[in-house]
Amino acid sequence: MKAIKKSLTEEEYLYLDFSHQTKGCIFPLHTSVTLFLLSYCDCKIFKICLVVTKEVSTDSSLLRDDLIQDVEIQIISRQELPPIVQNCCLPAVVERSDNFCRAGLAVVLRHIIQKSYEADPLKKELLELLGFKKTCLKACAEVSQWTRLCELTIPLAIENFLRESSDQPPTIPVEILQLEKKLSEPVRVHNDDKLRRQKLKQQKADGVGPPLTKGKAKSKVHTQETSEELDSSSESLELKVAFSKLTVQEEPATTNREPSHIRKAKASDLPPLEHVFAEGLYFTLADIVLLPCVHHFLVIICKKFSEKLVEFPLLASWYQRIQEVPRVKTAASKCGIQFLHLPKLLTVSTEQRPNLSEVPGVEEHSDPLFIGGPRPTMAKLMEKGIEVMFSPHPCPTWTVDWNVLPAAVSPKEGKMSSDRALRKQQQLNNLVYVVTNQAKPGDRIVDFCSGGGHVGIVLAHMLPSCQVTLIENKELSLIRAKKRSDELGLSNIWFIQANMEYFTGMFNIGVALHACGVATDMVIEHCIKTRASFVTCPCCYGFIQNTSKFNFPKSEQFKKTLSYKEHMILCRFADQTAVQLPPQRRLMGKQCMCLVDLDRARAAEECGYSVQVISMEPESCSPKNNMIVGVPI
Repeated sequence: MKAIKKSLTEEEYLYLDFSHQTKGCIFPLHTSVTLFLLSYCDCKIFKICLVVTKEVSTDSSLLRDDLIQDVEIQIISRQELPPIVQNCCLPAVVERSDNFCRAGLAVVLRHIIQKSYEADPLKKELLELLGFKKTCLKACAEVSQWTRLCELTIPLAIENFLRESSDQPPTIPVEILQLEKKLSEPVRVHNDDKLRRQKLKQQKADGVGPPLTKGKAKSKVHTQETSEELDSSSESLELKVAFSKLTVQEEPATTNREPSHIRKAKASDLPPLEHVFAEGLYFTLADIVLLPCVHHFLVIICKKFSEKLVEFPLLASWYQRIQEVPRVKTAASKCGIQFLHLPKLLTVSTEQRPNLSEVPGVEEHSDPLFIGGPRPTMAKLMEKGIEVMFSPHPCPTWTVDWNVLPAAVSPKEGKMSSDRALRKQQQLNNLVYVVTNQAKPGDRIVDFCSGGGHVGIVLAHMLPSCQVTLIENKELSLIRAKKRSDELGLSNIWFIQANMEYFTGMFNIGVALHACGVATDMVIEHCIKTRASFVTCPCCYGFIQNTSKFNFPKSEQFKKTLSYKEHMILCRFADQTAVQLPPQRRLMGKQCMCLVDLDRARAAEECGYSVQVISMEPESCSPKNNMIVGVPI
């Protein structure tokens, strides 16, 4: 009985959107994906709630064929959600305390895997879903094109495809073409040199490998023939490695030393590894996410436009192969997914196969290193009247009285050196002064990219009449922040583990200390959409680059003067402010920082804000010591 009571007190609520259903599928697809993972993990530790709108009415008995068997489902309205969840996109998981929420598909799925393993440590194979170093879909969708493809764009594209499919030949979603292209690329794994040498040895033994050539070998193009070759050979190295991982959690042992001609072969002469699963050789969370989406796409293709199937030989092979993974068919059956039996595809002609070279790439690549300094760029700006200029600090000597505050409020509690803790306190002095002078009773304040909560906890303690929300993608950092908050007994604080895109609540002030690269721009954009004030301290200027959301320069004034490449020169040199650099180099870095932040300020001003770029006091508190402070006019 004690064990049962403990499990009940640790019960977490899982909230899933529900809009409608078709045979074998709950929409939106994020919900189908989550239910499929719960089925695969045989996870029954969550209380599952389907969240419907007022316009949607349904009977839970009608959902039985499409939900996990033997799992109780509660149907609620959006208005019945806990307040913290009402501020987030679903899916979301909330602990009983109701002040710690995990939101967004990738974060929730990773949490389900972790909790399933904790409930039954014998299920070590579940942790393998998180991939090498447990990073599968960990990078947030705002910066990782692969996470964005799996988590956002493919599910949404397939939903639109299913909604719009008619008797006319369909327009294939570009995201499906991107996935097909991804499956055609050579696989990179942490030990791929070793595996590629094994593959070369295997090819030599079978008499099918290409002869060793001098110089750089051409990259192998993955065709239908190579896909059939991979599938048909039970001795395929890729398949042996992939499926040994699924059964005994280790790769095939190779005790014999490789022959000399194999050991000495150049890396450019080694054959590439072929995809077995979405991310390479190993079955991961990415495959779990993609399976329900691809399945429903193929159902429409096979039912209405079967001639189109030959355009996706790699996707079809992946779909067939994934059914061989232990427990996948059982998990799918419990969710109402009945796998298709695809016909054996004939070799696709060049005319039939889509031109994958024209499909946008899955991963964005940074620009090559720039040559030359920033002076010509700065001179161009000066010709247009744009110069390095800081607004005066509103109160350079103001400080929080750290000595009278509880110990858990101070960043010294964050397990850092005394010197670093002092600098962190100095940074907080600057941000806290600006925020506390803007905040009014009842305001909602959001600490974006909150990390361990250094900013948010101080604000929650000093502004008890305000609601403070910490948003952070890294789970351990947020757990540390919650522990500190619990020690202080704070009742006006929320913790949300999510990408900031998934926070949809209204707020009055957004703050971010050292938000990395474009994260600062995302914070400012989030605040502008809500007409909230913002207080940001940027960091990692060298990571700034064009994304799906932003193009640089941002402001019209800078766009008319600088190209993207010239702006990136400023960003690269803005990172050269470390204390160990020569004084003149640091001064140049500080000037570049100011110009990059002036572009951000001008862009916000074009959206109806009054914006200042202020240098923190003392400047020694951080090499990245700029503050961008914006207030809606």
